[in-house]
Amino acid sequence: MRLRTAPVALATLVTAVAAATVAPLAGVAAAGDGGLPHGRHDVAPRKPVVAMGPVARPLAEKPATCELRTGSAFPLDTKVQGGPEEYVPGGGSEEWSLDLTNTSDRTCDGIHPVLVLVDRDRTLNNAQLRMEFDDPVTGRSHPVPFIKTDEDEHIGVFDDGFPGFVIGAGRTVTVRVRLGFTADTVPGPVTATAAIVQRRGGDGQWVGESGEYRFDVVDEGDLLHELDTELAATGAGGALTGLGAGAAVLLVAGGALLMGARRLRAR
Repeated sequence: MRLRTAPVALATLVTAVAAATVAPLAGVAAAGDGGLPHGRHDVAPRKPVVAMGPVARPLAEKPATCELRTGSAFPLDTKVQGGPEEYVPGGGSEEWSLDLTNTSDRTCDGIHPVLVLVDRDRTLNNAQLRMEFDDPVTGRSHPVPFIKTDEDEHIGVFDDGFPGFVIGAGRTVTVRVRLGFTADTVPGPVTATAAIVQRRGGDGQWVGESGEYRFDVVDEGDLLHELDTELAATGAGGALTGLGAGAAVLLVAGGALLMGARRLRAR
């Protein structure tokens, strides 16, 4: 089930993520684990399903949230920038950025991105994920722990005691992110989506979302994948050249096998 078809689940997710800590989510997600073009960042997102009731507060105690701009679903425009198309298990972290643009007329504070990862084969587990983000104000790095839902979605909250980003009206904050996978991660396609939450004490408001960022976890030295990537990058002419080189290799190898077979028959 997707949140775009379940608005109630969407609202409860926003409230749950915006709570004081990640701990409340542990009750609804296990602590352990049990063909579109890659690299696209502007596809309709796949959002997680987390069933949790909202934390009620008297309306008089709730500070004002970011205002929506006219004709926009959210006050924060959110984009994943510079994300690589491939990650090598055990090969270190890759850096990319998350741009948060405030389109409202007031400052948005207490902003916490929430990254959702979904792998196609559902083999990924939380222990295989390595992620951290930088506070652009202090320069300090913060780890991002993940939890897993019963929908096999891995949710990482930009928290770690972090008070949240402050984004002035009409301003953009760029958050540097590093993501990596341990050596035992099974190769395969993964989709990442960022939801943005404004935390207001024990409550919260969903104020932004990114498009999907799709990439592959690929074993280093995967010859077939490297050939496929090279052919795709070189275009039609390069593809013909690549096919010609491949055919030459096969002919040479076939000739060697044929010569060996003849020598065996002669003996």
